[in-house]
Amino acid sequence: MWNIKILSYVTFLYLGCFLLYLAVVIFRKERFWKIATYSTIFTLILHTFGIILRWIESHKLGIGHAPLSNLYESLIFFAWCIALLYLFIERKYKNPYLGAFVIPFAFLIMAYASFSPDVNSRIEPLLPALKSNWLIAHVITCFLAYGAFAVSCGLSIIYLLRKKEGKFWNIFPPKSQLDELIYQTIAFGFTFLTIGIVTGAVWADKAWGSYWSWDPKETWSLITWFVYALFLHCRMIRGWRETKMAIVSIIGFISVLFTYFGVNFLLSGLHSYAKPG
Repeated sequence: MWNIKILSYVTFLYLGCFLLYLAVVIFRKERFWKIATYSTIFTLILHTFGIILRWIESHKLGIGHAPLSNLYESLIFFAWCIALLYLFIERKYKNPYLGAFVIPFAFLIMAYASFSPDVNSRIEPLLPALKSNWLIAHVITCFLAYGAFAVSCGLSIIYLLRKKEGKFWNIFPPKSQLDELIYQTIAFGFTFLTIGIVTGAVWADKAWGSYWSWDPKETWSLITWFVYALFLHCRMIRGWRETKMAIVSIIGFISVLFTYFGVNFLLSGLHSYAKPG
């Protein structure tokens, strides 16, 4: 199907964007910056087109659901959220060097979705539990949160590496600005994760007759929520800053990855439809 071909091309384009941002870091030429930025904008537009085309092709097959219902589609949307949030940050702070640490997340997620034999890319009818208008709200809010947490993880890696002062590291934002960026992206992600958990609970009540079932996915989502709640609590109440917060940010994203991938591969439960195909 055309949407799968286009999204496969998007994977390689994200790899190209990463290499361009790496060239920006190495050579520090303004022309590389512009090429990297415009290439990422073009890739995101093509990525968006691929998602919309998948939705249209779903309707043509007589299935007609939003492309957010299985592991492949959620991975595609996850990468889309990362690229969108990154471009917003680059535009706001006018620093292209961050792309070398953030865009790889979008590329790796797209590569896994496009080329892993464990991921089923076919458009299939929805399971009865997924036939709800709450599905779109739940998935969009959760993956906007995951995208923000991926960006914060990339920024945290830069922060920890930037401990060494020197000509090379001075191209990145000052540590105080990185610290503030990490906080802002996590506050954004935490807000959407909270909304995602609430909309998921409402959806669960309609699908399974209970707001909360301590399903492994629900339990690990709550653990992830507590990790980021701890981040915000320690920053606002206890005054933690900088290195401690960068470490907690990375731990939080590891929890996100386990909630998303680890639970799917290792644990069974009500969310088993999200397992690899």
